[in-house]
Amino acid sequence: MELPLDHFRLIGVSPSATSEEILRAFQLRLDKTPDEGFTYEVLTQRSELLRLTADLLTDPENRREYENLLLNGKSGLDFSSNREVAGLILLWESGSPKEAFKITRKALQPPQTPALGSSREADLTLLAALTARDSAIQEQQLRSYSNAADFLHEGIQLLQRMGKLGSIRKELEEDLVALLPYRILDLLSRDLNDQGSHKKGLSMLENLVIKRGGLEGNNKSEYKDYLNQQEFEAFFQQIKPFLTVQEQIDLFLELQKRGSLEAGFLAFLSLTAIGFTRRKPEKLFEARRILKKLNLSGLDSMPLVGCLDLLLADIDQASARFSSSSDENLRDWLNNYPGNKLEAICIFCKNWLENDVLVGYRDIDSKEVDLDSWFEDREIQEFIEKLEKKSNKIVIRSNLQNQQIERESSTKTTEDFDNLLGNIDERSLPWPGGIKKDYKKVEIKENEFNEEYFKKKPIEFYNFLIEKIAELKFSFGEFLKDKDIIKRSPYLIYIYAFLILFAFGIGIGFLRNNLKKSIQDDAVEDKPLIALDKNQKISEKDIIQEIKKNPSSKLNPEKSTSNISYEFKELNSPSPSLEDIRNLINGWLLSKSNYLAGKSKINLSKIVSKGLIDRTIEERQNDIKKGIYKEINSQISKIDLESQTSSRIVVLVDLNYLERIVKNSGEFVNETSLTPLKVKYILGFSNKSWKLVDFVSGL
Repeated sequence: MELPLDHFRLIGVSPSATSEEILRAFQLRLDKTPDEGFTYEVLTQRSELLRLTADLLTDPENRREYENLLLNGKSGLDFSSNREVAGLILLWESGSPKEAFKITRKALQPPQTPALGSSREADLTLLAALTARDSAIQEQQLRSYSNAADFLHEGIQLLQRMGKLGSIRKELEEDLVALLPYRILDLLSRDLNDQGSHKKGLSMLENLVIKRGGLEGNNKSEYKDYLNQQEFEAFFQQIKPFLTVQEQIDLFLELQKRGSLEAGFLAFLSLTAIGFTRRKPEKLFEARRILKKLNLSGLDSMPLVGCLDLLLADIDQASARFSSSSDENLRDWLNNYPGNKLEAICIFCKNWLENDVLVGYRDIDSKEVDLDSWFEDREIQEFIEKLEKKSNKIVIRSNLQNQQIERESSTKTTEDFDNLLGNIDERSLPWPGGIKKDYKKVEIKENEFNEEYFKKKPIEFYNFLIEKIAELKFSFGEFLKDKDIIKRSPYLIYIYAFLILFAFGIGIGFLRNNLKKSIQDDAVEDKPLIALDKNQKISEKDIIQEIKKNPSSKLNPEKSTSNISYEFKELNSPSPSLEDIRNLINGWLLSKSNYLAGKSKINLSKIVSKGLIDRTIEERQNDIKKGIYKEINSQISKIDLESQTSSRIVVLVDLNYLERIVKNSGEFVNETSLTPLKVKYILGFSNKSWKLVDFVSGL
């Protein structure tokens, strides 16, 4: 067998070495015998080969002849079959483990396979393992991690086939696992034209993260402390820039499906990055959907969602998100920003995109973000216009559906009530004459009604009757829900029905006074919840108008709200109208604004739950500590009913909202203007009256 080795490399000296240097190297090699477990026979042959080389190189005539052979192109040394393994060991020791491994691997395969259980088989198997390990180390030093892994993998397979050296094979397996991150880095950092290597690296990366238990590393490693969380995060930060934005989206979404919350957040960032850089606003919607579903501890998602709202041109929503942030430092920065609040939000969004979103992608050139170019892009403008049109259509369709449902429900309830009364047998009632007889006793002077007014304004009269009928239906419906009462005495249904009709007859009797008042005032729909003291000349309407006109200034002394006490009337109607609810909310907004401005105490226990009052008091106490007060002007521009039951009402309100923060010294601090600010108000029915129990802003 010829090996790629000469006598100088075999003994470990340079071609210019003297005889003394050759003898010294020879002695060192004899003293440094490999102790990895080779057989005595092969180690003896190794020593003999070293001695023959030393003799040749120290003899002047023999050395001169050998050097002439080298000059004439002689390369390699021939070894007899009984000295091949010793020659391979010397080749390995000379610094050529890769060549030694390839020849050794070939010697272990047919037709050169040694006899099973022979010393030759044992020595070749051990040499294959050692040369595979050293070849991998050599490749790692050259940063060729993929080749290093290939050597380890081949060595492991060879040992598995030979069924020997289990402890060394385990060491090689551990080396292969430890090499995995570097191998992935090697494959992914190659040119994108090498698609085969790139895809292989992606697959290995995904398998590595899954095996670790997500980006968080929830699974324990079978190799003790190999690649702990800190080391993995450093590795991942190094490898991330070699992945395209779409590759990261695919990877993180797959990991999120497997339960990795960190991957979900990174998917949100990647979707935002591709949406902004590729002008795909629909990706921003997907990013927002993912972020809202995340439950990461300590994550304040409001400003991040606010940035997406800003990019989608929903300024009001963006401002509301930032105002809802749990980060007090961020809120203080926004409130104390010297310019417009929108300008501050744009600066925050710009910095967020540059520093957190658009970094770490192979195909995104991180540069200064230009929000103007985003909003000036025609595709973005067209998308936002379509979005607004679609939103308007949804609102209109929803309103029509709600109206249809209300009409059907009202019709069905009326029919059921009428059928119930029609089926009552007068003879079964516990009083003589039945319903009809007693009903006729009620005095209703219809001839005193203003018929001309009915002709001019039939809608007002119709609405009034509908409201009274709704109240009766509500009361009767609540009564019918009590099944125990019905079981005890079914006649109570008839008694209660009679009382309702009796009360309705009395209501008709008072209808004349209500209509006369409507004619005089010509404002049937104004039903204020606030009643002033008798000694006060100013009306609640005047106060609201004054605040709307000049929310930041002090009111005139004769109209000042700081010295006026209000009595907020309870809302007792079982089925209040939208105008009733509007007046209740107006009372809340008015009293809250006066209280936060330090003009009056807050006394809303009749129309507002204790929880909301306590929250308002806490807000005022915090303002006092900061030495500020708030001047708030809130005007309801739109109110829609979302849902209504006998115990809960939900309305959607658009507010024209203006808030000014002023120091106690009178120095202006900041101003927030939202038109409209969308708020959901929730009312609850308890103790025979409706109260405002909660609200959610920035929907």
